[in-house]
Amino acid sequence: MNNKRMELNTIERKSQESGRDNKAFDSEEQDQIYLDMDSAFEVADNAQRETDQQNKSLLEKKMEAVKGYLAEHRDQIRLFIHLVLAAGFAAIVIAACVLNFHRAVGLLVISLVTVFFLFWDWMMERYGNWVWEELHPIRDLRSRNWFWIRWIKYVLVLVAVVCWLALDTAQLGTRQLVSFSGLLFLIFLMMLFSKHPFRWSWQTLLCGIGLQFVFGLLILRTTFGFAALVWLGKQAEIFMSFTDAGSKFVFGASYTDHFFAFKVMPILVFLSSVISILYYIGFMQWLICKIGLVMQVTMGTSPTESMVAAANIFLGHIDSPLLIRPYISGLTISEIHAVMTGGFASISGSLLGAFISLGVEASHLLTASLLSAPASLAIAKTFWPETETPKVTSSDRDLKMGKGESTNVLEVASQGASSAVGLVANIVVNLISFLALLSFFDAVLSWLGGMFDCPQLSFALICSYVFMPLSFMMGVSWEDCFVVAELIGIKTFLNEFVAYQKLSELIKRRKAGGPAYVNNVKQYISVHSETIATYALCGFSNFASLGMSVGALSAMAPDRRSDISSCGFRALVAGSVSCFMTACIAGMLYIPDLHCPRFLSTEFSNTNMTISSQLVTCCTLLYNSVTVYEPWNVTIGEEFSQSSLQGCCTVIQPTHFNCSLM
Repeated sequence: MNNKRMELNTIERKSQESGRDNKAFDSEEQDQIYLDMDSAFEVADNAQRETDQQNKSLLEKKMEAVKGYLAEHRDQIRLFIHLVLAAGFAAIVIAACVLNFHRAVGLLVISLVTVFFLFWDWMMERYGNWVWEELHPIRDLRSRNWFWIRWIKYVLVLVAVVCWLALDTAQLGTRQLVSFSGLLFLIFLMMLFSKHPFRWSWQTLLCGIGLQFVFGLLILRTTFGFAALVWLGKQAEIFMSFTDAGSKFVFGASYTDHFFAFKVMPILVFLSSVISILYYIGFMQWLICKIGLVMQVTMGTSPTESMVAAANIFLGHIDSPLLIRPYISGLTISEIHAVMTGGFASISGSLLGAFISLGVEASHLLTASLLSAPASLAIAKTFWPETETPKVTSSDRDLKMGKGESTNVLEVASQGASSAVGLVANIVVNLISFLALLSFFDAVLSWLGGMFDCPQLSFALICSYVFMPLSFMMGVSWEDCFVVAELIGIKTFLNEFVAYQKLSELIKRRKAGGPAYVNNVKQYISVHSETIATYALCGFSNFASLGMSVGALSAMAPDRRSDISSCGFRALVAGSVSCFMTACIAGMLYIPDLHCPRFLSTEFSNTNMTISSQLVTCCTLLYNSVTVYEPWNVTIGEEFSQSSLQGCCTVIQPTHFNCSLM
């Protein structure tokens, strides 16, 4: 039995081994078959390609050869094209200057600035690291003596500001001191109510205010800077006037009859499309990086918050955080606060165009957008100082800003115009709602005030009393304080668009030259007060924007929703204070062109004449233009009239001649 079992097992093993051998043979045979099939297909493909190559025409062969050559020498060809275009553009600029240099100055300046920055970027990309390493001894010396260098710098800046204020006050009067005192008071309040007192950075605060002051001084006090700003404002107005072509085609020749809907709102669509194109070609990113780098280096802020602050000069408080969307989840709470503050302290480029179309001075709107960027960082880092270590530091050079997913310029232009539809609709419905609610609220307040013999009670009246001290601190003349305070209240509790619309009405009344008071109600304010109001209103710092900003940032970083909500209100306050600081800088530096001859002739023709600061200033200028040869021989210069001189004599007695002899 055992022998038979052993024989059976041996037979089974042999059969299994033979089965495995057969399977292995079958698999090897199948692999060989597949290899033969692949080789057959490859031979067939090669034969087909050879046949196709033989069937191709001579022209097709030449085209393929040209394509191969272009692909092989792509970089050289691109360089040659750029050189040809640059040579052609240089020839155009030279020819324009030869034909009429005065007419070609603008083109020449733009060309030189462009060449400078292109050369600078090329040099930094090629030799930037080498220069940084070569400056190592200077950096070590600076770091070893930084304590003394810093305090010496602060003392010199303080002495320079005090001397400048003393000389300026002696020349122009005490109004600049009021604005300067208001600036110091606002900074003191931010330091007093800071989230972390005594943890703020002096470098960020002082350098931020210093950048504001230097930019304002260059723009508002130098002849070249102010002329350049006025020229830039006029170019902006001309550029926005191109919107009329589209508006006229769509709405008809009488589109200006509905000024706001068919004249102002289309500007938002046009500018949104233009900004999208500039963003697509990379110009916006380049410009934002340059401005952000200046603030980052001078103020010591992180790259993320510096870039967003720079972006807020051109973009809105919802659009600018998109530039750093991948980094929002990793921001510190202080950085989130700074990002939100920068959005509340500025307005977008598209709204800037809309406000210019309302009649607000373009040069001051452009200046306000620029000055508010460093102010927002300085106040944000003072009101909520940095207590953590930012993840993206100044040593990181990989902060990238995308260009979007569009494939060509036409697509970008279309998408930019389409994205403005929501903005236009949002502005229109909010204006309808807010103005209707304001009218209803005024009616309720008037009804309640009538019970106490005060039927003139209104929302504007309440705001004028609440914000009147603030407007006076910014440098607004006393007779205009209540009007400017009303505008600030409307901007804070309702909307900046409503406030600028009210301001545009005041500007139109002043230019019309009507009476200053009607039924004891002031109809317009002085040019200086208009300017301060323009700077104070230039921001998204209102409660409606607070909800929009919190919602947008929470959608970008859902894991930081609680942190974003916790610092929202403080950011709103800091953004408002940033606008008020910019208004104080404007009050210190701006000297309005009063057009005194026309002003005096209009003022003395009114029955309700009031002694305003503008009247005193113009009368002083009139007295300075008077030349007395003998008691009865008086010459009046600078287009002033005899009636204006007699009117001024009833207001202020001159020192160098006797008004009774006139």
